[in-house]
Amino acid sequence: MKILFSGDVAWNTGRAALAAALPEIKKDYGSFDFTIINCENAAHGKGMTERIFNDFISLGVDAMTSGNHIWDKPDFFSMLDAETRVFRPANYARSCPGRGYGIIERKGKKLGIINLEGQVFMPPIDSPFSCADDIVEELKSQGGENLPIFVDFHAEATSEKQALAYYLDGQVSAVVGTHTHVQTADAKILRHGTAYITDAGMTGAHDGILGVKYESVMQKFLTGLPCKFEASEDGAAFNGIIIEVDEVTGLALNITPLQIFVE
Repeated sequence: MKILFSGDVAWNTGRAALAAALPEIKKDYGSFDFTIINCENAAHGKGMTERIFNDFISLGVDAMTSGNHIWDKPDFFSMLDAETRVFRPANYARSCPGRGYGIIERKGKKLGIINLEGQVFMPPIDSPFSCADDIVEELKSQGGENLPIFVDFHAEATSEKQALAYYLDGQVSAVVGTHTHVQTADAKILRHGTAYITDAGMTGAHDGILGVKYESVMQKFLTGLPCKFEASEDGAAFNGIIIEVDEVTGLALNITPLQIFVE
């Protein structure tokens, strides 16, 4: 099984970069069984809309994970409830809209998806560790003991991301970090067969600070005063990873980071 994942798709620049990069990636690397993106920053940096959701589906995206910004546009809450192809972090309260995990199917193949959010330097939320325990057990009871499972861990702290990966090593196919918008250089297969990277990076404008014009961010650091962040449109690039999974064992065979500039 071959999975393509894009890190946080940020602003309209990220949406355009995704649309431009996907055909080139498929041309160079062949077809994928599943294409997944993190969508929480897709609507002007914060949240999602139904229109953007449909645009992503039309590009061939099979599933969308998210993070803390998925709550920024309440109009999308009904889509979280209605759509099985978009996920919010599972360790929010059960009463929150949407679902944090599930099994998606395409051309006779099944993939479990788990979306979790960190606790360190993040809003108060339940433990991703205990939440993962329950979900992995439930997914395997539904899809089989060796069901391939992809985990998007949306977290700030590198140590917390690494800890969850080692905690789930051998139980899931991949633990992929998102949220920091900077692709890390530590992609690897852990000792028990789980693919890992601390952060898959950002699909968006890389000539700026985390997708924002550096001038607007700089004022925040220099003065400490509130300021309006303006999205950058320069240096558009796709950041993400390709993961190959053994469908017999559900464990990872390979993980390949991608950074593709489209301008």
